[in-house]
Amino acid sequence: MFKPRLSKKRLRVFILIFSLVLGISAFIFGKQIENLQDLGYLGVFIANLVGSATIFLPVPALATTVAVGAFLNPILTGVFSAVGSTMGELTGYYAGVGGGEFIKKDKNFEKVKKWMKTGGLWVVFALAVLPNPLFDLTGVISGASGISIWRYLVAVFSGKLIKFTTLSYAGFGILKIFQ
Repeated sequence: MFKPRLSKKRLRVFILIFSLVLGISAFIFGKQIENLQDLGYLGVFIANLVGSATIFLPVPALATTVAVGAFLNPILTGVFSAVGSTMGELTGYYAGVGGGEFIKKDKNFEKVKKWMKTGGLWVVFALAVLPNPLFDLTGVISGASGISIWRYLVAVFSGKLIKFTTLSYAGFGILKIFQ
């Protein structure tokens, strides 16, 4: 059976270009991303997919989850957010698979690498639960260290499901307070 191979160098270039395009798009269309909440579950899925796919660039995906959770089912909002965000985190993972040399210059790289070495997938899970900028490094290190993509996705999805369901219920609760 023929399997197409993508060299590490080409994969790195592709991931870098893809992330840059997403990041620049998110920066340019940031206001429109916030308005994705008008699309309901699809909007929160897209906002979190884009928000997580942009490596090291902030996108207002968390606010979209809170806003949608205020008006729609908070559990479904959490699930759609977590699925979108988990899929978006694959850019960091594949950046690590492709080498990840560019990330080693980040000041937090060694800290996260040490956590990953001692805690493994539990660190991935814990950092996925917490809203923090270090998660992009976690994906890169996971990919570079050869962690199975399926185990990585399960840990990421589990943590993000907790985070986004909590944020959705926060939006739901805020709305109830002001009604």
